[in-house]
Amino acid sequence: MSITSIKFDNEAVLSGLGLEQLLKMARAGETVNENQRLLDKASANVVGQCLAHQGTFYELDHYPSGDVYDSETHSQYYYHSHRPEGGEHGHFHTFLRAKGMPADLKPIDYKGEATVPSGDDALAHLIAIAMNQPGQPISLFTVNRWVTDESWYSAQDTIAMLDYFKMDHTFPCLAVNQWMTAMLVLFRPQIEALLLERDKTLKNWSALHPGTDIYEDRNLELTSFLSINIADQVAAIQDELGRRDVSAQPVAKSA
Repeated sequence: MSITSIKFDNEAVLSGLGLEQLLKMARAGETVNENQRLLDKASANVVGQCLAHQGTFYELDHYPSGDVYDSETHSQYYYHSHRPEGGEHGHFHTFLRAKGMPADLKPIDYKGEATVPSGDDALAHLIAIAMNQPGQPISLFTVNRWVTDESWYSAQDTIAMLDYFKMDHTFPCLAVNQWMTAMLVLFRPQIEALLLERDKTLKNWSALHPGTDIYEDRNLELTSFLSINIADQVAAIQDELGRRDVSAQPVAKSA
């Protein structure tokens, strides 16, 4: 099943956000750009840092080997490649594990036959970030449960987890981890919209395929998709702050 880009009116969405969130997104944009600047000075980029010292690059393998995991926040991500269409080199998958989630969030009551992580092993896929050959993000997307072998939380519960994603160490690279953390803040409205669309896609798929375990249906992989551009997002945020006659505060050292 092919997924077309969701409809997203960025200007309208930004105009409806509170000032505190806008400023937080503006500072995240500064963090993203600052860490990309630092990597550029070393002729590096976020993808290259994840592939460095990893040997031959194999399709579908996780990079860095063993994934990147923060044992305090229980945030996790990895990079891999298997969809070479649309200018994509590969993509990051981001997760939050059960120990990092608010205690009141529980996965859905899954009735299928697949073995689903539960208890302390439960994890939620937050968003995927597609990257092009030069190492720049080009889109955000969500996937079906079987793709990442995750537990499954509702869109609203997954949105509630976004505030808890933070990579706060130096492996494989501090600049990459700060970039990754800030990306989920900079594009927070888009990620929320994609998660809500994800659940709509699953609901529609269920109606069209009664009796099917929709979470395990290999005919449904991508569940929502949206092209992105860092410069455009930062400019849109600055335009909205300008309309409110507000300037963003200086960049923080981390998002």
